[in-house]
Amino acid sequence: MYNTSQLKEFLDEKVNKYNCPDFIESDPVSIPHNFSKKEDIEIAGFLAATIAWGNRKAILKSANQLIAWMDFAPYDFIINHSLKELNVFNKFVYRTFNGIDCMYFLKSLQNIYKNLNGIESVFNQGYKQKGNIKDAISFFWDVFFALPHEKRTQKHLANPQKGSAAKRINMYLRWMVRNDNKGVDFGIWKQIKPAGLMMPVDVHSGNIARELGLLTRKSNDWKAVDELTVNLRLFDGNDPVKYDFALFGLGVNNDF
Repeated sequence: MYNTSQLKEFLDEKVNKYNCPDFIESDPVSIPHNFSKKEDIEIAGFLAATIAWGNRKAILKSANQLIAWMDFAPYDFIINHSLKELNVFNKFVYRTFNGIDCMYFLKSLQNIYKNLNGIESVFNQGYKQKGNIKDAISFFWDVFFALPHEKRTQKHLANPQKGSAAKRINMYLRWMVRNDNKGVDFGIWKQIKPAGLMMPVDVHSGNIARELGLLTRKSNDWKAVDELTVNLRLFDGNDPVKYDFALFGLGVNNDF
């Protein structure tokens, strides 16, 4: 097994390999890369991240369908849609995320952008109040589900206070916060620093982290996120989640 300096060198090499524009095409991050306006990037990214589990081709197909139904103008749609335009989304289905869930997500986003100055503002408020990403995500969760909704919809936005690894929302935060000029992550949010981000942990990254001795916890839950992020901060305290590219790439591509 690697010693610490060898492991850092190995992971840095894999970050450089995968953190590049070629990564974008087959990844859900390609959806917000269709836009240049900040609010369009935020909304398209949030919706793509929400359904980012399972087969990646199926994720991209469904996320592109959502964007098409929004007339390729996510922010304008969120702010100005009519009830008739919203009702189209009642027929949306991606795995367990159905029309009921989708329509609530769009309504909640409208509330957030019309009344609370957008997704970034809500996260910034939670982060400023709580001082860490775990509690900022939970703060956002409370705001997001402030409108009347069916309880089933709650499962589609993770809450770390309930132990969830919150993989998809941590991935979304990586997209919005990190900016290393490699062309993948956007870095359009400035108040939350990359040093404070937490690792998106899923089956792939979790298994690779265990093989490399970076993670001992068997469950992919928030305690695993915490343990792995703490260990990766030893390699880069200012930008620990850059190693998401390395662990994910190693896992998906069997790149050992």
